[in-house]
Amino acid sequence: MARVAGLEIPNDKRVWVSLMSIYGIGEVSAKEICEKTKIDLNMFVKDLSESELDVIRGYLDKNFEVEGELRQKIFRNIKRLKDIRCYRGIRHKLGLPVRGQRTRHNARTRKGKSRPVGGLKRKLEKT
Repeated sequence: MARVAGLEIPNDKRVWVSLMSIYGIGEVSAKEICEKTKIDLNMFVKDLSESELDVIRGYLDKNFEVEGELRQKIFRNIKRLKDIRCYRGIRHKLGLPVRGQRTRHNARTRKGKSRPVGGLKRKLEKT
């Protein structure tokens, strides 16, 4: 397996598809990397030479924040929002939707499984 950005990318896939397994690289970025480094999109990773892999590694290091760096940056940004207690930070802290979605009927992904608040009152039977 080829090692790029501290991660083993799959050998049995095309180069641009394998690059998408790196956190922070999507389809557009992967194809852009292949174009800029002059590597054929249809080539498989197992067919790449070591020099071609070095070119990809160098391009990624210069132009992209990926994997650990990107995760840390995102975590720090969210922590900053929580620390300054802005609206978005409070929503992150409470585990509620951050970007203005409704919470009355939906938002189960962020809020978790619904819990009942109180039991129904039983009707007293007349005897």
